Amino acid sequence: MIVLLLGSNSGKRLELLKKACKLIEDRIAGIKLRSPVYETEPWGFVSGDLFLNQVICLDSAPEPDILLEQVMQIENELGRKRTGRMEKKKKYSSRIIDIDILFYNNLVINSEKLIIPHPKLHLRRFTLLPLMNISKDMKHPVIGKTIEELLEDCDDELSVSLYSES
Repeated sequence: MIVLLLGSNSGKRLELLKKACKLIEDRIAGIKLRSPVYETEPWGFVSGDLFLNQVICLDSAPEPDILLEQVMQIENELGRKRTGRMEKKKKYSSRIIDIDILFYNNLVINSEKLIIPHPKLHLRRFTLLPLMNISKDMKHPVIGKTIEELLEDCDDELSVSLYSES
């Protein structure tokens, strides 16, 4: 299963998630599963702007390096401005759109450009709760625990709640 996490806390957040999904479907692959959208507190930095997050699963995808290039191109097209993303010390900040590759089937990749599974997914409730809607029994290929077990073990106490447009 190829699993992506979408997030936005700037601009028209829900519209940006929808546009990202449309571009992913048009350019990369069909979306076979979507979690509900969650509203979440920023993780790793302070901001008054809450995130909207959603997990999607793709039918198929190009090789991981090409997939990374394609999602970065979509992020750029939607207005994402990068400031040293590949630096060793990553600094978190507000963003128009963020698309992370969480899983690519059971592949484990640890290169300079790409780490799969996402190295911090097990630490973040805003990732684990939407994943629970997709596949709570899916096992993390490195840690060996299910998504449900990872959520039970997660120490993250930041607010994550279902998003309502009203």
